[in-house]
Amino acid sequence: MTLCIALEDVRAAQKRIADQLSNTPCLHSRTLSQLTGAQVFIKFENLQFTASFKERGALNRLLQLTEAERRRGVCTMSAGNHGQAVAYHAHRLGIPATIVMPRHTPFVKVQHTRSHGATVVLHGDTLVEAFEHSQQILAEQGLTFIHPYDDPDVIAGQGTIALEMLASAPDLEQLVIPIGGGGLIAGMAVAAKAISPDIELIGVQSTSYPSMPAALSGAEALCQGNTIAEGIAVKWAGLLTREVVRALVADIVLVNESELEGGIALLLNVEKTVAEGAGAASLAAILSQPERYRGRKVGLILSGGNIDPRLLASVIMRELVREQRIVTLRIPIADQPGALSRLTHVIGEQGGNILDVFHRRLSMNVPAKSATLELSFESRDAGHADTIVAAVRAAGFDPSVVAA
Repeated sequence: MTLCIALEDVRAAQKRIADQLSNTPCLHSRTLSQLTGAQVFIKFENLQFTASFKERGALNRLLQLTEAERRRGVCTMSAGNHGQAVAYHAHRLGIPATIVMPRHTPFVKVQHTRSHGATVVLHGDTLVEAFEHSQQILAEQGLTFIHPYDDPDVIAGQGTIALEMLASAPDLEQLVIPIGGGGLIAGMAVAAKAISPDIELIGVQSTSYPSMPAALSGAEALCQGNTIAEGIAVKWAGLLTREVVRALVADIVLVNESELEGGIALLLNVEKTVAEGAGAASLAAILSQPERYRGRKVGLILSGGNIDPRLLASVIMRELVREQRIVTLRIPIADQPGALSRLTHVIGEQGGNILDVFHRRLSMNVPAKSATLELSFESRDAGHADTIVAAVRAAGFDPSVVAA
């Protein structure tokens, strides 16, 4: 089968773009290796100027426009990262750019895209609706479309990541790569397999948007719902990319929202680096099936770090609840002086830090002379939390843990 690109296309892209963007670090993670049992290497594409790998493909495509196409300008649709990449490099190269984004694109991505000098049009609730509107703009203004993933030049640009990773860690045995439309995994697969034929490529999608497995089986995926990995929330896989995936990718695994959140939190806590949901998908896949990677050298792509600060804060707090470092108790107490003081004293003695207390006196499911407390406290870990709850119970209270 003839694929849309070959290794020489990726090497040509590397020469074309090398002096205009970062060769990001590919580093061994000692802590993640200990946690997973694999030898984990991370490619930090969140360190590109626009904080994602998308700069590679966008720049490779823009550099090959004719002079007439440059003067007229370009247009694309994007959930955020591709739009930022096109906007930044188009502005740098003096090319007018119009970016169509779904209305609910995270504000941080919209703001950054505008700051790079592009005209941003918010339209529709999905990428499909944004795409349709971008085609209307193309027709009206005679612009050139820069596809986010289903374009040979874009695919070749993304493939340069594999060249850099295998130059840094030539004996990698597996690459675990997030999939949206498939441009990243297609480009990396072509390059990696040409250089290291025995390397295993594994794609990752969210359970909410399993578009690539559906495309490979000829089915229509049920893609819906809110996902923290909006960067890979693509309903239809690329026509070019799916054929590369069919030929070269060993498997595609699906990860759920809690696994994605866990990946974001772990990268923040262990690597001290910010990942968006799609950027944490590779790590989430390893954490969900550690036995598959144990004892092997595995390359992960931290594909982007553009996450809304409020969402990141929510992820951090939710992870603390999952780890029982923040626990909420519901406790019936006598509505009389000293009862609350006695309870808080017990928690304090055990080293718990009380975060908030909500005192319900009007609950109909307790006697009129009683009240219900909802009390949240901070602990060191799950074992410490259990010790605190046991001490509260030993002091004569009847606490129940409020489920996360």
